[in-house]
Amino acid sequence: MKKFLLSAAFLMVAAASFGQDLPENPEPGKCYVRCKTPELWKNEDVTIEIAPAYKKIVTRPAQYKTITERVLVKEAGERLEIVPAVWENKAVSYVAKEDANKLRVVNATFGTDSKTIETKAASANWEMSEKAPDCESSDPNDCRYWCYKPVAAQFVTVPLKTLNSDASTVSSPVPGYEKTYTKRVMVKGPTTRSITIPAVYSTIKKTVLVKDAWKEEVTIPAKYKTVTKEVLVNKGGLTTWKEVECELVNNTILPVNWNLGSATLTAGAKRIIDARLLPVLKTGVAVAIESHTDSRGSKVNNQDLSERRAQAVTNYLISKGINPSLLTGNGFGERKLTNRCSDGVSCTEAQHRANRRTTFRVINQK
Repeated sequence: MKKFLLSAAFLMVAAASFGQDLPENPEPGKCYVRCKTPELWKNEDVTIEIAPAYKKIVTRPAQYKTITERVLVKEAGERLEIVPAVWENKAVSYVAKEDANKLRVVNATFGTDSKTIETKAASANWEMSEKAPDCESSDPNDCRYWCYKPVAAQFVTVPLKTLNSDASTVSSPVPGYEKTYTKRVMVKGPTTRSITIPAVYSTIKKTVLVKDAWKEEVTIPAKYKTVTKEVLVNKGGLTTWKEVECELVNNTILPVNWNLGSATLTAGAKRIIDARLLPVLKTGVAVAIESHTDSRGSKVNNQDLSERRAQAVTNYLISKGINPSLLTGNGFGERKLTNRCSDGVSCTEAQHRANRRTTFRVINQK
């Protein structure tokens, strides 16, 4: 009988808030909550080029070697016993260093650009309007309407590096130069008996080109970046009714043993959440999580501690794959004690432990 009255009371409250959309063919003694079909998204990786491939040029200078060459510096002649020959000096030119080329590198030049990637497609949500100010009905659901409001898409802009002109070389000549040496030549021979004079030789050094300047080209590969974007697979937002155990619509104790002053879930606490709360959430219903403290410590610190404990349970459920939209977490500090153990009252540890509690209850999704 008690269960039936609780179900009837719950359905009366639901009828007052959602009179336009009640479960079809409800069973007596059953409890129901509103659930929203979640949107189903998937991640896709998009790879883009953020820096192009380009050519890098390294120049090598020309190579030379020095050689020694034997040259004639005085021709053979004759010497007369009476009238000697007449000689004069003559300058002879030769290439001391041959012509070559020098290479200068003109570096590649770059520009900047950007590319905008859609990381989340546009969607929409249902929202109920405020009650019309001139509405004469006492029903809070009259004179209101539902709007399907769009949610703008999300974008990310990625900077790019573009190639304006690739590296190249400019060749400029390196002129060689000449040197001279002097040789004696006979201008007038002897007019009498001559005596042979042997030729005279010498050695010179000159620099010759072994290998002209050359270049080496190295290709620098392009750079890429992978961006992850969300793609809508199935559109959610459809509201349905789900049958739940009637006990779950009231605050149910989650027997988590918090260490004194701590908001960190122990391994045992996580096992309790896995066994008691995860199966309820995996049915698709929404849950409100409330955390409380005992009266020991300041009210400000206890409020903060209870909020952090409620958030710790919420974060753990999200890490287990629960949609954040199905979770509501609140801390009440020492404001809702279950017994007489307020500030200044002597109580046992068991009595204080009864106030250090975390509860959950199934709620309607808006």
